[in-house]
Amino acid sequence: MTGRGQARAGDLLELVRSGRATTRGALQQATGLSRATVGQRLDRLFRAGWLREGAGGPVDSPLGGRPSITLEFDDEHAVVLAADLDTRHARAAVLSLAGEILAEHSGTLVIEDGPDVVLGELGRWFAELLEKAGQPARTVCGIGLAVPGPVDSDTGRVVQPPIMPGWDGHDIRGRLAGAFAECAGEGAGVVPVLVDNDANLMAYGEQRTGYDDCSAFVLVKVSTGIGAGVVVDGSIYRGIDGGAGDIGHIRVGTEALCRCGAYGCLAAVASGGAVARRLAEAGLPTASGSDVRDLLAAGHPEAVGLAREAGRLVGDVLATVVTLLNPGVLMIAGDLAGTPFLTGVRELLYQRALPRSTAHLDVVTARLGERAGLVGAGALVVEHLYAPERVEERLLAMGV
Repeated sequence: MTGRGQARAGDLLELVRSGRATTRGALQQATGLSRATVGQRLDRLFRAGWLREGAGGPVDSPLGGRPSITLEFDDEHAVVLAADLDTRHARAAVLSLAGEILAEHSGTLVIEDGPDVVLGELGRWFAELLEKAGQPARTVCGIGLAVPGPVDSDTGRVVQPPIMPGWDGHDIRGRLAGAFAECAGEGAGVVPVLVDNDANLMAYGEQRTGYDDCSAFVLVKVSTGIGAGVVVDGSIYRGIDGGAGDIGHIRVGTEALCRCGAYGCLAAVASGGAVARRLAEAGLPTASGSDVRDLLAAGHPEAVGLAREAGRLVGDVLATVVTLLNPGVLMIAGDLAGTPFLTGVRELLYQRALPRSTAHLDVVTARLGERAGLVGAGALVVEHLYAPERVEERLLAMGV
C-alpha cells in the first residue's frame, strides 16, 4: 500500500478483499484518509461494480448507534476463463471471481499439433463454455493458461520447452486472445491473457485453497514430465526468467536419454512417460502417464513396482529441494500421485534429508486433483487484475 493518508482506490479495494478493513470507519483508520476522501474513492469502486454493501457489522462506537454497513468485493460482476494444457489432454473452465467453477470441459488436445491449432481450439471451447454457464462474452475479464513448460512471465512466452515442440517464443497471449474474440463473437473484446507453468499454477491453486497459512509450499507434478511449483509467502516463486522448479532435468546419474536432448535427467527415468515406456517394453499397452495412472488404479503389480521405484528416484532429488527450501508442505500431484509413488518418495526423502528439514514437513497428495491448474490460473488472473496499481489503471480506462 502507498503511505498512510495516500491510499488509492485500489488500496481500499485490497483492504476490503483481504478482510482487513470492511467498513468505512475501518478504512479511515487503516489509511488515515478523511471520511470524505474514503467516500470519494469508494464511490469509484461502486460505479465500476466491484464493491457492494453487505449486512450491518458491529457498532463502531462504544456509545451505541446504528451498526456499520460492511463492504464486500462483488465477485459476481465478471468471470474468468482458464485452461490447463497437458501433452495430449486439456481442461478448460469458466470460473467466478471467487474461484467457483461455473462450467467445465475436458478433452483430447495434442500439444505437438502446435500453438495455432491448440489455442484456436481453446478459443472454441471457451465460447461454448460461456454459453453453457449462461455468461455473455462481455463479462470475461481475463484468461489464465497453464502450460507444461517454462514460461517467461513478463512476456507470457514459453522458453525452450522440452515437451512443447513448436511453441518456443510463440505469442501465446496474442493468439489466445484473438482466438477467443473470434469464437465468442459480439461483446468479446480483447481480454488480458496470463500464462504460467502448470506446476506453478497447480501449486498456487492448492496453496490458496487448502494451505493459505503455509509460507513455503512445494508441489511436484509427475506426469509426462516432472516439474515443481513453489509458493513463498503467498506468491509464486519463478526465478529470474521462469525456470525455477524444473527439477525434471536434474541429473541423477543414469544414461537414459531425455526429451530435452540430455542424458541422465530425472524425467527420463522417473516421469509418467518413462514408466509408460518401461511398461510398454514389458508388453503392456501404455503410451503416456495417464495410461500408467489407469494401471495403478487397477492395482497392476508391475506398474505398482515401477511407480514405487520412480518415487524413490524423485524422493532422492526432493531431499535436496526440502533441505534448500524448508517447506511446510510437500505435495505430490499428477498421473503417478498415488500410494506406491508416495511411498517411494517418503522412503528416500526421510532417509536422505536431515531430520531438521523434515521435522515440520507434511508430505501429502493433491486435494484439487485435475482442477488444481484451473483454480490456480483463475486465481492468478484475479490477483493480477485487482492488484492496487492495476485497479487504478482499469478505473481510469473505464472513466470512473
